[in-house]
Amino acid sequence: MYQTRIQQRKRPHIGDQTRKHKPDYALPLIASILLALGLVVMFAISPALGAGQDNVDGNYYVIRQLAAIVLSVIAFIVTSRFKLSAWAKMQLPLVVVSILLMLLAVALGGVANRWIQFSIFSFQPVELMKFTLIVVTASFLSQLAVEGKLRQGWQEFKPLLVLIGVTSFIILVLQKDLGSLFVLITIIFSMVFVAGVPLRKLLLVGLGVAAVGMIAISSTPYRRERLATFFQPERDCVDTGYHACQALIAVGSGGVMGKGIGKSVQAYGYLPEASNDSIFAIYAEKFGFIGSIALFALFGALLHRLLKIIQRTADMASQLFVVGVFVWLGIQSAVNIGAMIGLLPLKGITLPFISYGGSSLVFIMAALGVVFNISAYTTMQSTKQNGGSYDGVSRRGRVGRPYHPNLERSF
Repeated sequence: MYQTRIQQRKRPHIGDQTRKHKPDYALPLIASILLALGLVVMFAISPALGAGQDNVDGNYYVIRQLAAIVLSVIAFIVTSRFKLSAWAKMQLPLVVVSILLMLLAVALGGVANRWIQFSIFSFQPVELMKFTLIVVTASFLSQLAVEGKLRQGWQEFKPLLVLIGVTSFIILVLQKDLGSLFVLITIIFSMVFVAGVPLRKLLLVGLGVAAVGMIAISSTPYRRERLATFFQPERDCVDTGYHACQALIAVGSGGVMGKGIGKSVQAYGYLPEASNDSIFAIYAEKFGFIGSIALFALFGALLHRLLKIIQRTADMASQLFVVGVFVWLGIQSAVNIGAMIGLLPLKGITLPFISYGGSSLVFIMAALGVVFNISAYTTMQSTKQNGGSYDGVSRRGRVGRPYHPNLERSF
C-alpha cells in the first residue's frame, strides 16, 4: 500500500533523482534471452567456423563467446551498482583512456588498425568510446540546460565539438572505420536533438557531416564499390557483390521455419564474416522467417523498455544517457539487419547480443547496467503526462523535460 507525503523540494541538481524503487528487471531478462540466442547460434556454427583452421577445434568459438558473455554479465553487475553521476565524475579519465587505446590500436596495426591483440584475446577500443561519448554528451548537455546555454552560440559547445572532431579523425582517417563513426555520430545527434538544441544548428552540423561522409565514400575505391554493389548486388555476385548475394541466399534459404540449428550451409566458408557482421543472415538461415520475427520482437521489447525509462527519468542527464543507449542498440540492429536483407549498404557493423566478439558485448551490457540503475529512480508519471518542467528551465525538450514530483511516493 502506498504512503504519500507532501514535501517542499529544493532545486534539484543534475543527477538528483526520486526515491529508489525496484529497477526494471525486464531489461536484464530480455538481454539474457538475446545473449542465449547468440550463444545457441555460435554453438551451432562453431564447428563450421573452425573447419579448415589449424589448431582450432569445433568448440573454439562457442567457448570464447561464452567467456565474453560471462564478462559482459560481470560488467552489467558492476555498472548497475553506480549512479550515472559517478560515471560523469570519471568522464575525463574515460575520454583519455579511450583515445589512447584507439591510438594504440592504430600504432600496433591490429586487424585494420582497429583492434588491440593480447595473445588469444582482442579488444576494440571504439566500443569503449561509444560508452564514453554517451556519458560525456549526457553530462555536458544537461549542464548546459541548467545554465540556460543550449540556445547560445557555438562557443558553448566547443569542448564537445573538439572531442567529436578528434574522435572522428581517429576513427575515419586513421582506422578507416566509417561504420563505427556513423553509429557514434547518429547517437550524439539524437542526444543533442532530444536535449532541445535549435534545429538550425543541427542542420548546419548535419550538412557538414554529410559532406564529409560523401567525400569519404567518393575518395575511397572500396567504399564506392560497396555503394554501387548496394544498388545492384546481382551485377557481380562472384566479386564485388559476393557478400551481399551470399547474405540474401542465406536469408532466403531459411524459408518460413528455417533449416534448423545444425544444418547451416553458408557458415562453411560461403558467407564472409559469418560469426559477426553477417550473423543475422546465419540466424535467418537457421530459424527462418518465424525465428526472425521472434528476434525482432525481442529487440522491440528491449527498445520499448528503454523508451519507457526515457519518459520517466528523474533528471536530464539520465534521460539523455538512456536516449544514447536506445539509439546505440537501435541503429546497430537496424543497420546490421538492413544490410543482410539488402535494404542498406554493407557497413561492417555487428548485431548487438548476437554477433561473436567480446568488446561489443561487454560495453553494451555495461551501458545497460547504468540504465538498470537509472530505472530504479524513475517517476510515477511520464514526462509527456506531467508537462515537461525541468529544474526551473521552462523551455521544453523534444520529449519533455524530466519531472520532479512534489508528491512523493514511498515504495
